[in-house]
Amino acid sequence: MGEQNVKEIRDESSMREFTRTLIQDVRAMEHMLNEGMFEGDVRRVGAEQELFLIDEQCHPAHLAMEVLEHNTDERLVTELTRFNLEFNMTPHVFEADCFGAMERELNEMLVHTRALAHKVGAEIVMTGILPTIHISDLTLDNLTPKPRYFALNDALNRLRGGPAQFQIRGVDELFVKHDTIMLEGCNTSFQTHFQVAPEEFAHYYNISQAVAAPVLAAAVNSPLLFGKRLWQETRIALFQQAVDTRSSNLYLREMAPRVHFGSSWVKKSVLEIYKEDISRFRVLLTAGRLDDPFDTLKQGDIPSLKALQLHYGTVYRWNRACYGITDGKPHLRIENRILPSGPSALDAVANAAFWFGLVCALAGEFEDISKVMEFDDAKNNFIGASRLGLGAQFTWLDGRRVAAPELIGEELLPLARKGLQGSGINAPDIDRLLGVIEARVSSGQNGAQWQLDSLVKMKKYGSRAERLTALVSTMVERQKEGKPIHEWPLANFHDASLANRLHTTRVEHYMTTDLFTVDEDELVEFVATLMDWQRLRHVLVEDHQHKLVGLVSHRSVLRYLAEHGPSKEGEEGVPVKEIMIKSPISVRPETLNRDAIALMRDHRIGALPVVRDGQLVGLVTERDFLHIAGQLLDESIERAEEEQAEKVEAQAAAARRAEQEPVSSVPQPTNGASEVEG
Repeated sequence: MGEQNVKEIRDESSMREFTRTLIQDVRAMEHMLNEGMFEGDVRRVGAEQELFLIDEQCHPAHLAMEVLEHNTDERLVTELTRFNLEFNMTPHVFEADCFGAMERELNEMLVHTRALAHKVGAEIVMTGILPTIHISDLTLDNLTPKPRYFALNDALNRLRGGPAQFQIRGVDELFVKHDTIMLEGCNTSFQTHFQVAPEEFAHYYNISQAVAAPVLAAAVNSPLLFGKRLWQETRIALFQQAVDTRSSNLYLREMAPRVHFGSSWVKKSVLEIYKEDISRFRVLLTAGRLDDPFDTLKQGDIPSLKALQLHYGTVYRWNRACYGITDGKPHLRIENRILPSGPSALDAVANAAFWFGLVCALAGEFEDISKVMEFDDAKNNFIGASRLGLGAQFTWLDGRRVAAPELIGEELLPLARKGLQGSGINAPDIDRLLGVIEARVSSGQNGAQWQLDSLVKMKKYGSRAERLTALVSTMVERQKEGKPIHEWPLANFHDASLANRLHTTRVEHYMTTDLFTVDEDELVEFVATLMDWQRLRHVLVEDHQHKLVGLVSHRSVLRYLAEHGPSKEGEEGVPVKEIMIKSPISVRPETLNRDAIALMRDHRIGALPVVRDGQLVGLVTERDFLHIAGQLLDESIERAEEEQAEKVEAQAAAARRAEQEPVSSVPQPTNGASEVEG
């Protein structure tokens, strides 16, 4: 996340001072470009790996700072939340064994980070969005305690003027409000960096934009958020909305989100990207002392362009321009942010190799990609890949319409091979890494599809929360094995450990969120009919702002009808508010199930409405807990039967061994006497 010692811009003078330095940084970069000061005779590749920390129940573990207390490797650093970590990998010259070195380092750092996590009772997992994450994990208490993150959160909230509204439609629909930046922490990625010469930056950047869609289609790994099946790469929609500062009441006005794909091809220079994003997006943060870059140049040093990097760190293009300094020389990189984390280390490096090879090959074949492809097609392809993965249809070069698997398998993989070969990459690495992409695409099993198919397989078992736990538990084990995603068997419900018990899980893991509710002025007869039609024992009463006002039980309806009978024709009828329980006992989503059970037992009630920020979000009943208890009983019986079967088998094996052993010979008497004397 870059510079940490920052603060929100709160006064006009600070804003003007920062903006002045920002403009100077752009002018200094332009001067350095014109003077040929940038490194241009070498291409390097690098990567950043983001991770989730999880606990024994496969829920987010808010232990990043505790993990880092044990760490001595400067590559491992914080991320936005207390349940995220990131490590920055060593750049390598783009040649020969660079991907082999990248894969070795990735595995080495995974082993290192996993060992640190184990010291504090946590585990790590690579996935674009953690399926077991919940809204209750996304409070500011779990924001990493660094000034940058709090300043960014405050600045975005100020510009938004209130809570952000998230709406993502897929097979299911997510519609939720949230008042912090924490939803950004639901996303983790594998970011790749490609250092190129300044004079070729625009060309390579445009190619990166063109190939973003097919590369993402093969790599999608984020189909679930809060248990809902959304986009194949939900990360794309979620990240854009998480840091969006636009207002919805500006009539037809075109405004770009701070997370965006871009608005056009780059014509000549990287400066076009910086100038556009400075022009479009307000400055949010400032730092301590900001040096004048021209003073630094006069002293014979290379300026850090701190203001430019700080502002650009609050604007998130999916393909991003990066400025850096290596061994005293400035350079430019294209940062590819589209790739999700996981599913395995091998998959991540294979995705990177596919992208690097494809960019190099197309850059060599087309002098100007804009002559054979419309920018809007590249952008629409990217959204299509995010939504549908390998099910997407792309508008490719010269306007051809082609399905993602056909385009990747028949055209792009051979091109990527050509690009890697032309760059001198080791042939065995090319075969192995592109072979992973080919097998993944031909099988149709990328990370997103594996997750969705696994949930279908487990549909008849357990609760949704338990199935998601089984999914993440299986991810962890498969990632340790190191095999690519196309070789992963689907998750098995029994792959979940014996975690997820009543004393550790929360109400939100088991509550019903598909609710049938009524208004307090509805007829009692309507509630009775609703209970009959939908087989309900409890109906919640809410107002127009979705605030809980009452609860009607099956017993209260029966009692009323027994005493009064149904309304007669011409009668006004009795409203629900006459028989409902007003201001019923309720719980929050993060309430432990054991506490909810105790509450129901103490008050002798069969249902608990679930309320968050005053609004009704769910219902948990005694039936839900009986279902859980039944599963635990079945599991206990199954374990007992397995133990008994193992015991019987052990006894049978011992008997077979005894039968096979030779009988010992009995020594004969030496004096000729009978063995048995009379």
